[in-house]
Amino acid sequence: MTSETGYGDFEFERRFFVRTLPDDVRDDPTPTLIVQSYFLAVDGYAMRLRVQADGIVLDPTADLDAVDVLDTYADRFDFCALTVKGPEAGGTRYEAEREIDVHVGVEMMRRGGARIVKNRYSAWLGTDGWVVDVFAGRNRGLVIAECERGAPVTDLTIPAFCVTEVTGDRRFANETLAHAPFPTWQHRFAAELAQDGPRFAAGFGTNTLASPLA
Repeated sequence: MTSETGYGDFEFERRFFVRTLPDDVRDDPTPTLIVQSYFLAVDGYAMRLRVQADGIVLDPTADLDAVDVLDTYADRFDFCALTVKGPEAGGTRYEAEREIDVHVGVEMMRRGGARIVKNRYSAWLGTDGWVVDVFAGRNRGLVIAECERGAPVTDLTIPAFCVTEVTGDRRFANETLAHAPFPTWQHRFAAELAQDGPRFAAGFGTNTLASPLA
């Protein structure tokens, strides 16, 4: 994504751990199926292929194989992009993306890379657009919410469904999850959360924690 606010090829986002798909976004009429394959993921640098299709919902508890998902929905994918990323720093990351032919992308993903599979739900909450990724396959059980803007994400109203912030926690980066799936370390993370409690970054202006819906 190229920013339209003069920042060039940079993305600005904050990310949060969520326990389950929240009701706030469950009614998204066209959730997006996303399959991503990472051909490079070292020290925060990544090169990724992504294909996506609207209106396909996977069983988030299923141990799905990403290649099987590619094969099953090959004729439904209508977008593919090649993206390069730099290391994240303070909620900001270099990201340059180029759309490519869907058939070429699917065939490349069948042949290589470390893959993840997820459904993405979108909703407008307050003054911000949010997406919630519900992972399936090797990362089943993981749900991550993201708020992305065209400039640094400051003075954010954080929805009540966000348990703790994981911005900058490389364990939750998609390229890391492709190699070290969440179920292999989720018990360690749960222990950390139980011991330290929720944390929200203090370097992004004022955080406003929304109250749960009655």
